[in-house]
Amino acid sequence: MFNKLIFKKQQLKFMIFNLIAFTVIFTIFSIIIFSQVQHTLFSKTDEELLSFKDMITDNNSKDLRRPLKDGDLERPVPADERRKNMPNPRMIVLHWDNAGNIRNENEIGTLFYENYLQDYKLDKTTMNTITMTKISDQYHFRYILFEDPNGETETAYTQLMINVDAEQTIISNFEKLIIICSVLFIVLSISASFILSKKMMKPIIHSWNKQAEFVENASHELRTPLTIIQNKLEFLLTAPQERISDRFEHIALSLSETRRLSKLTSDLLTLARADSAETQIVKQSIHIDTFIQNVCNPYKEIAESQEKHFSLTCQSPFTIEADETRLHQLLVILLDNALKYTTENDSIRVKTYAEDQKVAIEVSDTGIGIKEENIRYIFDRFYREDKSRTRETGGMGLGLSIAQWIVSMHNGTIHVIRNQNKGTTFIVRLPK
Repeated sequence: MFNKLIFKKQQLKFMIFNLIAFTVIFTIFSIIIFSQVQHTLFSKTDEELLSFKDMITDNNSKDLRRPLKDGDLERPVPADERRKNMPNPRMIVLHWDNAGNIRNENEIGTLFYENYLQDYKLDKTTMNTITMTKISDQYHFRYILFEDPNGETETAYTQLMINVDAEQTIISNFEKLIIICSVLFIVLSISASFILSKKMMKPIIHSWNKQAEFVENASHELRTPLTIIQNKLEFLLTAPQERISDRFEHIALSLSETRRLSKLTSDLLTLARADSAETQIVKQSIHIDTFIQNVCNPYKEIAESQEKHFSLTCQSPFTIEADETRLHQLLVILLDNALKYTTENDSIRVKTYAEDQKVAIEVSDTGIGIKEENIRYIFDRFYREDKSRTRETGGMGLGLSIAQWIVSMHNGTIHVIRNQNKGTTFIVRLPK
């Protein structure tokens, strides 16, 4: 119950972090898109305002809206050039005096002035800057205000204005679309964050359960030999005058459990270092057939002493790069299992051969075998197919986990197959 509460809190944190990340990313993206759209829509308008301002301030173009008269220029200006220099028809030119009154209401139209510009005030704080304004609370204009270049006493300032209602409508609609998309995105982000946080928690929960199971199993495996050793030593203390030969069985059992405890500790240390990537392998060139023969020779004698058949077939005269110590440990684990789970007259076979640019090593036996439904658990730590099996025959369930780690460190693969007739076959494939 406590673990579930911790997992839920962690999942909630992941969900919040994902939601914040999604929201920040989408907000930045929306701001960039909105700014680009706004800039694109107003860039042409702003360019026209600045261009017309430059032409007005040019001494050779004092009044581009006034028709040319004879003698104004040294040569006639072609009509095409005049049209090119004329401003956008949407543009309005206002002339202001120092008191803030419009001087050219007749030029812009009396009706237009009375309906829209009569209450419009001059704002000198935005000189020489393109600014957005709103007239009659419904019409949008962009304008630029600058000092009049003609030097006339009546006109102190000139203001160029362009109506941008169409552009503003597009921006308003786009802004509404952004808001609607933001709301939908937030809803989708909540769902996506929940799904992602749930997926992120799966490996954490799996690792947590594995760790808890590992600690529980390790504690159980350590407690058993320690209990036996403690009981035997306490029993020896009850008869301090006895000779060693009289208590030989108790001493031998204590030594046996001590060796088992030492091996368990060593295996746990190997797996712990493997999990933390502290263990480094030192590769060297190894002639695989010669190496296999040297490792198998002692086991061949052991098998014969137990009245078991042992055969060795080497058909892989290749050299591989591998850690000799770890490769030896791998073969010892597989051969120990083969001897452990076979009885008299059973067979153990070791075979090497080349397969798809890889070296294959097979260790098979005709022993009790593994049930088909248990094969996928065979490499789990502390896994024993028969829970009632004693530790002398069943081991501690760490050997095959170490074997799998050794193979993975050599970029190889290991598979287990249940033989059709009887027994099990382990196949190890290592790159040449």
